[in-house]
Amino acid sequence: MILKGFREKSNKKYFNKMLVNRKVSNTSKTIESLGVILNIDEVSNIEAIKSISKLLNIRPNSFKIITYSEADQGIEASEFPCYSPKDIGWSGKIKNVELEMFLNTKFDALISYYFTDNLDLKVLTAAANVDFKIGVLQEEQRLNDLIINVNPEAIEVFKKELLKYLSILKRI
Repeated sequence: MILKGFREKSNKKYFNKMLVNRKVSNTSKTIESLGVILNIDEVSNIEAIKSISKLLNIRPNSFKIITYSEADQGIEASEFPCYSPKDIGWSGKIKNVELEMFLNTKFDALISYYFTDNLDLKVLTAAANVDFKIGVLQEEQRLNDLIINVNPEAIEVFKKELLKYLSILKRI
């Protein structure tokens, strides 16, 4: 238990360092590639999340979803790569090669679709190599460039608002 507390403290320190050193992109480049970080424990309609790529005219090879689950049983039930707290070590060190490849992939935008204040998910979002970050979590305002406040099951409302704001920002 003590080690878990030390791990969490080192990850908080890493997370804050990532936010302080973050370079915000000022360009309004159109979104051609999209990554999604999804908490599988909170979302039941993954097909609606997948349809965001069609809505934004993203090619299938430029769209990738990873899922996260606190419980190990969520990992087997998901059709997408699913990760757990075991894949994130001290100081934000990623222990899984596939997860590290996702975080190092250069995306034009990243959607962080999770509602719980989970440090591991925030570390993944902060570590992603992305120009424009979109999220629904509001407790850490420095994490995302665009925050859309919706209910967890209101994915259609999220998609409509996302389209509206990306049009205003000239990202689509």
